[in-house]
Amino acid sequence: MKKTVLLLTLAVVALATTSFTSLSTLVKGIFADKREMAVMPANAPAPTKTLYDFTVNSLDGKPVALKGFKGKKVVILNVASKCGFTPQYADWEKFYKDHGDKIVVLGFPANNFKSQEPGSNEEIAEFCKKNYGVTFPMFEKVSVLGDDQAPLYKWLTTKDMNGWNDKAPTWNFCKYVINEKGELTHFFASKVKPEDEEFKKAVGI
Repeated sequence: MKKTVLLLTLAVVALATTSFTSLSTLVKGIFADKREMAVMPANAPAPTKTLYDFTVNSLDGKPVALKGFKGKKVVILNVASKCGFTPQYADWEKFYKDHGDKIVVLGFPANNFKSQEPGSNEEIAEFCKKNYGVTFPMFEKVSVLGDDQAPLYKWLTTKDMNGWNDKAPTWNFCKYVINEKGELTHFFASKVKPEDEEFKKAVGI
C-alpha cells in the first residue's frame, strides 16, 4: 500500500514538470522488470545496419568510428550519475579491466529516467574519474528514448534495423551486447551485472 501511494505521488509530481510522454516512460520504467533479458533468435533476419555503421562523439567531443571495435564483443550501457544503479560503474570498470582485450564496454550518459544524469559532459567525466576511476570509453550525453533518440539507440531498439530487437532501455544501466560482427545479440535490464551467469554466457566467459 505504501509503495502504491509513493508511486502515485511520484507520478503526480512528475506530471507537473514533464510531458505526458516523459511521464509514461517514467511509470513504465518504475514497473519494468529490472532483470529482463532478450536473446537474438536463431532465425533472426540479417540486420540492415551493424554497430560499425555508426560514429559517435566521445565525452570530450571527438568523433569515434565504432568500426574500430571490429573483432571484439561490445557491451553498450546507458549510464547515469544519480541513480540507484550508479555503483555499477565499479562493476563494469572491473569487467573492462579483466576482459577489455576481447570485450569492450561503452558508456552513454542519458538523462531520460527521472533526470538522473543532469550534468554536462565535463561534469560526467569528472564524476566517473573521481568516484569510480572509469577507464572504459565514455561518450557524449544522448537521449536513449523518444523523438530525440540518438541514431545508435534507434538502431539498438528497432527490429527492422537490428534484425530482431525492439526493447528500449527501461531504466539506467540497461545493457546491449554486440558480437564480433557488429550484430546485436542480447539485451539485459538494469539489475543484471557482469557476474550474472546469463550475462557471462552471452559474452562467452
